[in-house]
Amino acid sequence: MDYCNLYGVHSEIQLIADKFKNYNKNIRPARHPEEKVKVQVKLTLTNLISLNEKEETLTTNVWIEIQWHDYRLAWNTSDYHGIDLIRVPYNTVWLPDIVLENNIDGKFDVAYYANVLISSDGSMYWLPPAIYRSTCAIEITYFPFDWQNCTLVFRSQTYSANEIDMVLAEDADTGKPIEWVDIDPEAFTENGEWAIKHRPARKLTNSRYSPDDLEYQEVYFNLIIQRKPLFYIINIILPCSLISSLVVLAFFLPAKAGGQKLTVSISVLLAQTVFLFLIAQKIPETSLSVPLIGKYLIFVMCMTTLIVTNCIIVLNFSLRSPSTHNMSHTIRHIFLEVVPRFLGMTSFLDGEEPGGGTCEMRERRRSSFGLMQRAEEYVLKQPRSEMMFDKQREKHGLIVCVCLPLVDEIDVSSTANLYKSLAKTAPEIKECVDACNFIAESTKQQNDIGSEMESWVLIGKMIDKVCFWAAILLFSVGTVAIFLMGHYNQAPEYPFPWENKKYLPE
Repeated sequence: MDYCNLYGVHSEIQLIADKFKNYNKNIRPARHPEEKVKVQVKLTLTNLISLNEKEETLTTNVWIEIQWHDYRLAWNTSDYHGIDLIRVPYNTVWLPDIVLENNIDGKFDVAYYANVLISSDGSMYWLPPAIYRSTCAIEITYFPFDWQNCTLVFRSQTYSANEIDMVLAEDADTGKPIEWVDIDPEAFTENGEWAIKHRPARKLTNSRYSPDDLEYQEVYFNLIIQRKPLFYIINIILPCSLISSLVVLAFFLPAKAGGQKLTVSISVLLAQTVFLFLIAQKIPETSLSVPLIGKYLIFVMCMTTLIVTNCIIVLNFSLRSPSTHNMSHTIRHIFLEVVPRFLGMTSFLDGEEPGGGTCEMRERRRSSFGLMQRAEEYVLKQPRSEMMFDKQREKHGLIVCVCLPLVDEIDVSSTANLYKSLAKTAPEIKECVDACNFIAESTKQQNDIGSEMESWVLIGKMIDKVCFWAAILLFSVGTVAIFLMGHYNQAPEYPFPWENKKYLPE
């Protein structure tokens, strides 16, 4: 047994020595100068590591499979005791110099230079692993509900189309070209952020160049990937929506609580600015388009700004008074009659209060005013000094002071004397009545001022109600419309719209 192994090793050593005796790895394996060396290329994806949107870089872990034929290394198996396959270092044979053309870091080398397998018929097979960092133009219009089309472009670094013919590898069973990026289910690791939708492969020739140019022929491996948006929904969109909805609660604060309403609105505006800053750190710095989530944040920030403006306007109306502003009939008609009816309420001019109440509040105000009038009448009949000091009412009462001289001088037996006495006491009575009338008039003016100030507050409340329903409508419609755009932005059914072909194994 050991003898057979030693004999086999000796045969392989002899085979390698014979084949590489006059072999020159710098010479292309062509029998004549016009012959093209056919080079088959296949890409096997084992891991889609990441897609860096900020740097527009795709990082992948792949196996690049390259096959060609070198007639100089063919042999007859019977001459070497049945040996039909040998393995030699990569730097001892001719290589077609296939590299990733659109790499971003300038590293064209593979991760590990594996040995080259040589068959007895001269077939060469090389399968080195590689971690490629390639450029990928990012389309951020629908971020984070986007899909991207990234391409790995391979071509020969030193040989033109007149010297080698780059083609896609052929399937061993069917003989058809493998027009897709191969994925080994056992070796492939699923990416947590991206799902691969299509993976076509094609050879392209660029008509702008001649066959003598290196750029004339290239092999493209496309990866059309759809983003999984759950991470962004949970960590950005949902918190932003919840925080933005808090600004609507500012409408439930009283109209006069302008400071608190502004505090709530501006706090929400600052929180939205933080979310916008987080998004700006994730996406490329481009002016070509605005991401969908950026549009949403700008939308809710505009809504919040309008709500802040509304708070200022409502506060301005609520703090008005007759001494600073005159309420015109048009404003009173619009906000206290037309707007309430538009909102399904009864006109305030007809007696309704905010919240759909009836005339109870105004009746209570009328009753209060009646009590004040009766109190004024009581004051006329019973002075305040007498009400407070019953025991001294005769000494210090208002009526006593006024009427006592009258009583002292009245002679009931003589009508003429009565008229004279009234004439003497008339100035004191007139002054007392004038004082009471002044008090009543001042109280009435204060009530009128309070009523008009209350009307200004009602106008502020009506503006708040109108803006509340408008904000709810705009916020709901805008949110649904923006995110429906992302929902319908799905990867196409076919990788190339002009071809109804999925480029997948049958």
